[in-house]
Amino acid sequence: MAMDQQDAMERLRELYLEKNEHLAKFLEPVTPFEFYREIFPVGSFERKGHFEDAKGNGIAVTVPKAAGIALEIEGDGKAKRYTITDELSELSEVFDTDFTIMSPLSYFGRRRCGKNARYLYALVFDLDGVGMPQLRDTLHQMNKDILPQATFVVNSGTGLHLYYVLEEPIPMYPHNQKCLKELKYALTRQIWNRYTSTIKEPQMQGILQGFRVVGSGSKLGREYPVTAYRLGGRVTLERLLEFIPDSNGEQQYLVGLMRKGRLSLAEAKEKYPDWYERRIVKKERRGRWTVKRDLYDWWLHRIGDEIRVGHRFYGIMTLAIYAKKCGISEDELRRDAFSLLKPYDDMSVEDINRFTKDDVVCALEMYNEDYVTFPRDDIAKISGLTMPVNKRNWRKQEQHLKIARATRDIIHDNWREGNGRPSAQDRVYEWRQQHPEGRKADCHRDTGLDPKTIRKWWDTAPPTVRVQDGHITVRVTPSQAVSDLLVEAFGPGKD
Repeated sequence: MAMDQQDAMERLRELYLEKNEHLAKFLEPVTPFEFYREIFPVGSFERKGHFEDAKGNGIAVTVPKAAGIALEIEGDGKAKRYTITDELSELSEVFDTDFTIMSPLSYFGRRRCGKNARYLYALVFDLDGVGMPQLRDTLHQMNKDILPQATFVVNSGTGLHLYYVLEEPIPMYPHNQKCLKELKYALTRQIWNRYTSTIKEPQMQGILQGFRVVGSGSKLGREYPVTAYRLGGRVTLERLLEFIPDSNGEQQYLVGLMRKGRLSLAEAKEKYPDWYERRIVKKERRGRWTVKRDLYDWWLHRIGDEIRVGHRFYGIMTLAIYAKKCGISEDELRRDAFSLLKPYDDMSVEDINRFTKDDVVCALEMYNEDYVTFPRDDIAKISGLTMPVNKRNWRKQEQHLKIARATRDIIHDNWREGNGRPSAQDRVYEWRQQHPEGRKADCHRDTGLDPKTIRKWWDTAPPTVRVQDGHITVRVTPSQAVSDLLVEAFGPGKD
């Protein structure tokens, strides 16, 4: 068995050298410093020691080499973070390392998370399952304008990293992050095709994803470093959009998404003063639900039984997200994650796509409070697993709840007498009855209800429907249509 693994590694190293030879023949090799200077021009980051520049910096993360299934690693076992300043001099410290990743972004602070992201300088696509035929075809498709031409093609060891350096860096406002994420998903479906990869299912990645540093070690070892080659020039988002087919309306959707306006902080302060006070002034964390560990156990079982090649990394990554969401300890998470290492590696049908300890360690970086609100639809995309949703017979949640509440009032007209809690609408109405001159802010302080909820029900009284001795009694506010309420309660065409 050990001999088979050694032979497989030797074949991978031979393939690595063959790829480099082919890339150097047709493209321009660039040094690691030239590569990062192209992505991050002078002035992108703070100068070293010049905090008055008030700019973001790059962040490189070096993970100690794993030495055992329980993740007994060198030193204190923690990843080492390097803050990359405008001179890029800190990169020299990470070139001769086994496993160092870096995102094409600048950050405020020392944590690689969405809320700290400042500017995005490049979109990067990780292409796995790349042998020589796939490498040749990838270059062919980019030269023939079938795929957008990458600025740099990077030999990551067993695959390719395609870097599209943007003409202008994009500020990482939440709305922009959403747009760029959807754009990257759409482009991944085009770049990852049957000619560019031997893996059928494309691997979806977010825009904050880190990639092995050019000049540092690949999966094959430090002697086989990640290497970069120049192919094209800088790109614009408009140019990238041209490569997304519009037959299913995806291009139109993305264009519309990118054109949507966003509130400035000053406008948000005026329109949502309570939110501004809580999140900006007091710097409170975004609220979230506390989830039982059943979710974690359910997901661990699924990624153990249902995960496929091409999604293994993201299965463990989302396990880390759910662990934080459910209050699972980091030690338990690590034990569970490393228990999947051997079965995941055994799934590798090709030597160029082995699953390693480095993959597990990198995926566990998502054990972070900042990712607990990671969207369910995104988890479905990157993991390749369907996510069940609550069935409402294809009705929107608001309509579904209206029907449920009207039905409740008809069948159980005394449901509030020890059988439930008042709805938000009832609480707002009752508070206003007791405080005729009260303000919305006072209602929020007394009831603890969300300001949006208070605004929604401020000028409405809760509708009620009573059925007694065959007669229907309806109490509504003037703004509510009686006919609509009856249709809600009994369905169309009912008397």
